[in-house]
Amino acid sequence: MRVRLRFGKAGKVRWTSHRDLARMWERALRRACLPVVYTGGFSPRPKLSFGLALPTGAESSCEYLDVELVEAEAGAMPGLLTPALPDGIDVLAAALLDGGAASLQQEVTSCTWELEVAGAIRAELEDAVASVLSQGSITVTRERKGHAVTDDIRPAILRLAVEGDAAVGPEVPGDTSDGGAVASGPGGAVAGSVVDGLSGTVLLRAELATQPRGLRPAELLAALAPGLEEVRLRRTHQWIEHDGARWEPIPLGATDAPRALERAS
Repeated sequence: MRVRLRFGKAGKVRWTSHRDLARMWERALRRACLPVVYTGGFSPRPKLSFGLALPTGAESSCEYLDVELVEAEAGAMPGLLTPALPDGIDVLAAALLDGGAASLQQEVTSCTWELEVAGAIRAELEDAVASVLSQGSITVTRERKGHAVTDDIRPAILRLAVEGDAAVGPEVPGDTSDGGAVASGPGGAVAGSVVDGLSGTVLLRAELATQPRGLRPAELLAALAPGLEEVRLRRTHQWIEHDGARWEPIPLGATDAPRALERAS
């Protein structure tokens, strides 16, 4: 059977690479004594499948991992695995998958990001957001498989906002509804403004497509305005969209999760 896990990554552990994260999970599954299914051959490995890789240094409350097990009770897995993982990695929810469920790489169509940036004042960012949302195309040159390619990244910017006028603490809530100056883009994108608790930084929220060509948050900042510095990056949602409806692979609240989103920094 396949079990899908939703986990958070915050604090100092955010500086670990995707490969190091995979090793942490292999150790945690052994420590929790879960009956993991292994590959065959001379060097058996646990059957794990990660979702979209998180940039090194970024935090997240919506990372996903599919694990193949001989048997399992999904509701008990957050409590078994979180104590076996390093501080800052917390299993938030777990759910059994149908036999024919597609992989996360195939299913996820977009991600929501929170970006704390320095290098521009609020009014400048509001103007930059409005300018980006008003453009029909934004052409950039980026490297793919060692070759320079030219792409139009505008279709990948699904929503872009500078959040509304209230100072907040170091932790940024998953959703805000503060008002502010408004600019609209595809899908009802809204741009307002909020200054974060970190002095001199401004909080951006963006939903970026992952298919057919994904757009990285760093590439968005480069297109938005020159000189912007990424101070903190956090992925808050991964979305699956079909026929006008969208949902998360596992919504929060699916199971009880100890130490959920506790910061380790």
